[in-house]
Amino acid sequence: MDRTYVFLCITCEFKGGAFLRQLKRLGHLVFLVTAEKNRNEAWPHDDIEEIFYMPGDDGRLWDIDLLISGVAYQFRTHKIDRIIALDDYDIWKGARLREEFRMPGMGETTARHFFDKLAMRMEARDAGIPIPGFTSLFNNETIRDFLKTSTGPWLAKPRRDAGSLNIRKIPDADAFWQWAEEVGDKRHQFLLEEFRPGTICHVDALNYNDETLFTRCSEYLDAPFEVAHGGGIFQSKTLSNKDTLAKKLIKLNTKVLDSFGLRHGASHTEYIVRDDGKEILFLETSARCGGAHLTDMVEAASGISLWAEWANIEHAVLTGRKYHLPLVDDLHAGIIVTLSKFEQPDYEKFTDTEIWWKLQKKYHIGFIFQHKNEKRIRELLGEYADVIQRDYSTSVPLKE
Repeated sequence: MDRTYVFLCITCEFKGGAFLRQLKRLGHLVFLVTAEKNRNEAWPHDDIEEIFYMPGDDGRLWDIDLLISGVAYQFRTHKIDRIIALDDYDIWKGARLREEFRMPGMGETTARHFFDKLAMRMEARDAGIPIPGFTSLFNNETIRDFLKTSTGPWLAKPRRDAGSLNIRKIPDADAFWQWAEEVGDKRHQFLLEEFRPGTICHVDALNYNDETLFTRCSEYLDAPFEVAHGGGIFQSKTLSNKDTLAKKLIKLNTKVLDSFGLRHGASHTEYIVRDDGKEILFLETSARCGGAHLTDMVEAASGISLWAEWANIEHAVLTGRKYHLPLVDDLHAGIIVTLSKFEQPDYEKFTDTEIWWKLQKKYHIGFIFQHKNEKRIRELLGEYADVIQRDYSTSVPLKE
């Protein structure tokens, strides 16, 4: 009989419940480290041995020395077998802990490919993967050469922030140097990239033993940057794996994950699609499940729970068993989510049989639709966007 294995999971956000539950079902002990702000969230307490809460007003920025000390204390009485990071902001923390305690899994160098936007672009460039023009912000001469030889506008992007947070659009060279003056000594924490508008697609995948076993491609109906900075409604819909664009994305995504060194687990990668799919540019990737309930949308279309299957993969790797991907459906799904001006939106008026899921969160409204026909998903997203925009939606400006 196998001994009981111990997983230490870290996340600064409330997420990953299905992952934690599945690890417990597989017979493992699960410990969780999360931020103090998540203390009252609906964690699956019956499946977790103990939860440790990291102090601090900013739930993402932890005292790394305090984290290491806490894990060292746990090691005295529990032999921790795996450390798993569940959120973008935790990937580097997990890597730092693995390095400190000499544990298997992604170390700090490889982990940078999945949380440091500059490292991502340099790795993609070296692997021959198409990307927008970019530069680091270390050296003034290098920056001046880039501004002279590249085509604006540009985006100043924080290397470690996830998604569209704290991105600034830079119209010209003078505006860049003004912005650089504002950020001062933190300039090296950013990169500068050519702004290349297009359709943003995301690819959610599962890797096992260096092989991508599952891939699902989807497209945002509005770019996340535009939604975050201009307000609006978050929408995405899946593509069939038989779709011509999906085939191109799958091929490129496999190359990205292979080049970046993801051996096992879940990933969420984004691409800019231009000129009707003739040009596809790598945007960013991460070694975790997608956020904003995109995992639920993928499950509606494919029948695959990314969180649960990630846990199954970790179990297989740890115990030496062979992992087998379940049968995959080829349905279509779409998601629509936004802030609501009502604390508890009235869902009773929404009765379409294609509704697969409803968001239960204060001051939010959201749906996932499931259907065998992609056209029907587009129709539903359009109809619901009109109703939500008119009767429910509100927005809060994103802080610069």
